Amino acid sequence: MPHLSNMLLEKKSLLMGIVNVTPDSFYDGGTYLETQKAVEYARELIDNGADIIDIGGESTRPGASSVSLETELERVIPVIKQLAQMTRIPVSIDTTKSEVARQALEAGACIINDISGLRFDPKMVTIAKDYHADIVVMHMSGTPETMQNNPHYTGWVVDDICSFFTERISYLESQGIQKNHIILDPGIGFGKSIEHNLDIIAHAHIFKQFGIPVLYGPSNKSFLQPFTSANPEDRMWGTAGITAYLLTAGIDIIRVHNVHNMAIIKNVLSAIKQRLKETTPAC
Repeated sequence: MPHLSNMLLEKKSLLMGIVNVTPDSFYDGGTYLETQKAVEYARELIDNGADIIDIGGESTRPGASSVSLETELERVIPVIKQLAQMTRIPVSIDTTKSEVARQALEAGACIINDISGLRFDPKMVTIAKDYHADIVVMHMSGTPETMQNNPHYTGWVVDDICSFFTERISYLESQGIQKNHIILDPGIGFGKSIEHNLDIIAHAHIFKQFGIPVLYGPSNKSFLQPFTSANPEDRMWGTAGITAYLLTAGIDIIRVHNVHNMAIIKNVLSAIKQRLKETTPAC
């Protein structure tokens, strides 16, 4: 299975397609709860241009409650096993539970996408190290159940997130996790107001200072509602605008639901950048 660093060297930016194997996710909850439907949908995302598939068995929408270990395993492991046999596209497991991560890696996943930044389960670091997994370290204030209850920060949200990343990188390296296995995610919508989210997007370039791949997950989230409508389907256009902006800012991985349309945006921007490179006068 190709390593993310090599994929980024080849493609410059990657799209992570979302498969929610849950009954209650905000966008497509229940649609892909059956294993075969989830697998078929993942294949569709790959055909549409997904470079990574992110599988989750527990909703992390605002107000969501946690599910049991057994339930999460029943939802995600059969999907990952089938995908691993069908494709070499990297599979990511979206979980905060170390045992889910362990079994997912055994089943064929190679990335751990942990919204807690590896803080909720102390065994997660050991699992990541033992399996040489890539790790998405996300910033979140609170928990999914409480994070949107009046989110606030003592300083500028971007500075606070940078401090969090600095601490997490230092801690993970002290535990034997190599820096080239870390991916940073500022956590749009996870304990953030609309203004916080806009700051995180507008100043995306700041997070590149760590010399580590940066991932954003803006897809169809509720902070887009004031700019679109109450219908989550309409938020795709807001997601498209953010995706274009993030790609021009050099963000490495963008996690999206509608891979087909975001791949078109990525391809057009890539062609424009290539043409600019070819036609800019030397002087």
